[in-house]
Amino acid sequence: MDVRLPKIGDSPEGVVVSILVKPGDTVEAGQTILELENEKAIAPIPAPAAGKVGEIRVKEGQKISVGTVVMTLEAAASTPPAAATPPASAAAAAPARPGPAPVRATPGADAGADDEDSDPLPDAAEEGPVPPASPYIRKVARDLGLKLSRIRPTGSGGRLSIDDLGRYIARLERKVARAGRYGEEPKGFVFEPVNVDFAQFGPVTSEPLSAMRKVIAARMVENAVSLPHVTQFDEADLTRIESLRTRHKAAYEQAGARLTPTPFILQALVTVLKRYPKFNASLNEVTDSLILKQYWHLGIAVDTEAGLLVPVLRNADQKSLLEIARELAVIAGKARDRKVSLDDLKGGSFTVSNQGAIGGGHFTPIINKPEVAILGLGKARLKPVVTAGGQIEARPMLPLTLSYDHRVIDGGAAARFTVDLVAALEDFPESAVQL
Repeated sequence: MDVRLPKIGDSPEGVVVSILVKPGDTVEAGQTILELENEKAIAPIPAPAAGKVGEIRVKEGQKISVGTVVMTLEAAASTPPAAATPPASAAAAAPARPGPAPVRATPGADAGADDEDSDPLPDAAEEGPVPPASPYIRKVARDLGLKLSRIRPTGSGGRLSIDDLGRYIARLERKVARAGRYGEEPKGFVFEPVNVDFAQFGPVTSEPLSAMRKVIAARMVENAVSLPHVTQFDEADLTRIESLRTRHKAAYEQAGARLTPTPFILQALVTVLKRYPKFNASLNEVTDSLILKQYWHLGIAVDTEAGLLVPVLRNADQKSLLEIARELAVIAGKARDRKVSLDDLKGGSFTVSNQGAIGGGHFTPIINKPEVAILGLGKARLKPVVTAGGQIEARPMLPLTLSYDHRVIDGGAAARFTVDLVAALEDFPESAVQL
């Protein structure tokens, strides 16, 4: 029997990371036969039935899609052939499922191609069938109000790529600029893929982007372009938190946890999020409604050798400081070892990006859509501070940066949120630290 790649998550493809069997091996049903990098996580692919491995038809590092035959398996006599995996012909013949109709107004019919632009941009009258596209591309187009039938694909097999969407949007922007009262936009102001022969200027090397880096790049473009970001800056005095850490870190170490500033920040953050529910929300762009979440699952951005991963600390409001400290160590370790599952990366309601261990001060983090806000933490440093009594003292000041979606959150609310977060950090209750 042919063993085909099943659908894993929302992506129709992935990269083979490791092959865990060889021809002649006997495997049990459900045994992991290979590992696939898919949507920033490593997913195990199980054997659909027990039997003996025959020919292996993929190799490590190869990019494969749903329905690809990864190996053959001589099924055990007592095991019926698995019917859960779709045949290749069905996978190939299945048409790309179009997303829901966009709710925004689509560009007018005069957005057709003009003589001086080489990128195709059909008129509404020239609309054709919807070209094949991944679920992610369809979601981006739906979120931006684009009709896929008006975009000409340039990807392999006639598939739409993220660059096709970028070129189409850039052309629409040029049309709008030319129709405006200020005349035509300067030439060259178009989003184009970089394809320059840099070797003409000096020695270069080249390395392919990993599947994970491509996912990160595409999502960062979508998030940065589709959300109106505004950023709020502030600082928090960590004198009290550092004092509490000094008094209690030995007890936490005996309990098997490192008491860093991060658990304090996360616990204080949850108390403030409960006061400002819009910061823990998501905007449903189809129904034009705000989804106010009654759970507090914090995405924790983790810097790994392969790229940025954001595993989720679930139900942070229900956890003690000790539990948060322990779980942070676990999820960060899983992320760095590439042991996070797709479920570990889903369901976050608010994200925290902490660069304190590396250094740096304020930065402007990009919101992790469909969330509406993200908190950036820099490195706390001693700074001269004028106290309430008029004295100048050296205090550990933590840089705080709040990026928020201006469609949902106004500047006044963001300022109040930040002020309250600073107060929660500077007046952290000792009762929450005691074991």
